[in-house]
Amino acid sequence: MDLEDKMNRSYCTKPDKKLFEHTILPGLYILVFVIGLVLNVWGMKSLLHNWKKLWSINILVLNLGLADMLYLLTHPFLIVYYLKGNKWIFGDRFCKVIRFCFNLNLYGSIGFLTCISVYRYLSVVHPTRVMGRLTTTHSVIISAIIWILVSAQSLPDMLFEKNDDCSFINLPHLFLLTKCIFYFCTLPVL
Repeated sequence: MDLEDKMNRSYCTKPDKKLFEHTILPGLYILVFVIGLVLNVWGMKSLLHNWKKLWSINILVLNLGLADMLYLLTHPFLIVYYLKGNKWIFGDRFCKVIRFCFNLNLYGSIGFLTCISVYRYLSVVHPTRVMGRLTTTHSVIISAIIWILVSAQSLPDMLFEKNDDCSFINLPHLFLLTKCIFYFCTLPVL
């Protein structure tokens, strides 16, 4: 057997989807939930404890932590979902809430990390221009705008039916179109 024949043959085994979905994934979710919960609580407690020493960027960091906590609190339900063999037992409304929370975290984290990066950039590159201009009031207003826009972007998840395994049914193209419209309407504001 020459080298070319050996290269053309595939000796790879197919991955075991059930092993991954019903054993490994729930284990990883449990690990992420425990570590994430402990570290987020510790980080937010530390942030609130030193609140007076720090400045307006704390509000953005606190909101980032809240977005992460929102996502972490969905993990126990996802763990049960995967352990039950991809069967959603918590009802259609709660499925929508879980998906909504996931999207709030996803888009909210992006928004808050972007704002933190812009704050840091302005503070480092233009320190004299922004001194005294990046106030707590600005951070609160920016945080509220991010939550409103992110909620608007995530709203389509609440409007469409899901099937028994908490995935979308009926009108997937309409769902994607609605999601894109919400996304592109709120994007210029950010």
